Amino acid sequence: MEIRMKKISILGSTGSIGTQTLDIVRNQGDIQVTALAAGSNIDLLEKQIREFRPSVACVWDSDKARQLKGRIADLFVKVVSGMEGLTEAAVEKDAQIVVTAVVGMIGIRPTIEAMKAGKDIALANKETLVTAGHLIMPLAREMGVGILPVDSEHSAIFQCLNGENKRQIHKILLTASGGPFRGRTRQELKEIQVEDALRHPNWSMGKKITIDSSTMVNKGLEVMEARWLFDVNMDQVQVVVQPKSVIHSMVEFEDGAVMAQLGTPDMKLPIQYALYYPERRYLPGERLDFWTMNQIAFEKPDFENFPGLRLAYEAGKKGGSMPTVYNAANEYAVSEFLNRRIAYLEIAEMIEKAMENHRTIENPTVEEILKTEQETYELLKTQHAGKMIG
Repeated sequence: MEIRMKKISILGSTGSIGTQTLDIVRNQGDIQVTALAAGSNIDLLEKQIREFRPSVACVWDSDKARQLKGRIADLFVKVVSGMEGLTEAAVEKDAQIVVTAVVGMIGIRPTIEAMKAGKDIALANKETLVTAGHLIMPLAREMGVGILPVDSEHSAIFQCLNGENKRQIHKILLTASGGPFRGRTRQELKEIQVEDALRHPNWSMGKKITIDSSTMVNKGLEVMEARWLFDVNMDQVQVVVQPKSVIHSMVEFEDGAVMAQLGTPDMKLPIQYALYYPERRYLPGERLDFWTMNQIAFEKPDFENFPGLRLAYEAGKKGGSMPTVYNAANEYAVSEFLNRRIAYLEIAEMIEKAMENHRTIENPTVEEILKTEQETYELLKTQHAGKMIG
């Protein structure tokens, strides 16, 4: 019997989500990778190309792309670079699903072009919906393409809504582990170093998302993402702290019924679910053991000591270009913190400062979104330089 191959393109193949997606490709044996895209890690990308033989490979950095081209001259693989190359990987003619696992707002344009080309999107790039949800969701409906969430929380909500009437959602209960600093005061958070913030209690993730998880900004971005994905307003998304990460998220319906999706903290489950939806496939790994699990505890989120979450609700309610400012300010601040140029608590302070200085654009175009991002970077760069001089 002939195996029907599912064909996918992976944007961000050398990152955490990308490498786990390729693990699933290896395990299942009926997925063909037609395009791979990475930032600058050409050592790993070369290995991936030699194993999976895509027809297109993109490296964001043009110098690294030239190096890669020389290295794989023995293969029939087209090497491209930059935004043009990333878009080419996204619209690769044979791909049916595009896994968007690049970090940052560079994911917006390729996602839009992939949708216009009729591709379903396995969405692992938060920024796309946070900053451009008002453009992405109508386009998905217009093109008749699916947006399949890869985030564990959004995948959980997506699974809870299977077969349900989405207009009967009363509330989305978005769970959070609380990160490594749950329960700490502002005073205690003053001393946090980069190494402390990179130790997450449950999940194994990339550096930026691990820092975002510790500040609760990641949860703020997820609230804004959920608002677009499931067509609800910001007040209908309630964050619930569940430290063990056993319940990945829940949905409360109008009649008071609550549906939850539970599992071990393993990103391969939401990735595989998105790739094969609506089919479920066997996935090796640990299983929840309810005989040894004595309790699942819940807490309210701490908006006071983790203002990043409060600011996300403010940005999401303002809408327009304000979520872009929130996201861009956080990206800039996290980069500064990882480079040890600012203190941990300054991350949220920078976000707040950028939001206070912004005049919201109601329905921004992609160009206005990207311009707002640059203006936010410039504002914070200037202010930070002034502060250091002062």
